[in-house]
Amino acid sequence: WLSGLTCTDENFSQKAGAFQAACDNKVVLVMPDTSPRGEGVPDEEPKVYDFGVGAGFYLNATTEKYKKHYNMYDYVTKELPDLVESSFSVAPARSICGHSMGGHGALTIALKNPERYTSVSAFAPICNPMHVPWGQKAFSLYLGDDKEA
Repeated sequence: WLSGLTCTDENFSQKAGAFQAACDNKVVLVMPDTSPRGEGVPDEEPKVYDFGVGAGFYLNATTEKYKKHYNMYDYVTKELPDLVESSFSVAPARSICGHSMGGHGALTIALKNPERYTSVSAFAPICNPMHVPWGQKAFSLYLGDDKEA
């Protein structure tokens, strides 16, 4: 589950009521945070809801300021699955889903990696962030001028 802008894993874990259904169906729920947090993680000043900590957009940043910490695409597609698969006995089938910014992340990740995901679901996803001011701001700060990134 990929959370939306300003959310954390707690939004899903506390509100979805999914644990019993997951248990009954032997499904592992994985709910990563939306972006890096902690000491040394760059953020904007003043802190804003639509960029930085809490708004990682599930991409790998390429700009100098953010590329060390903001690698959420690699985290979701490589590091986290490797950790889960090495720590638990899980089936190779994967699905990915999310809400809002997380829905956008789920869609873009699944479309870039169709061999890795059995299904994708997006609840009220951000569908075209490149054409709204906050999306343009986030992508230009994370990715610079590279519109293909």
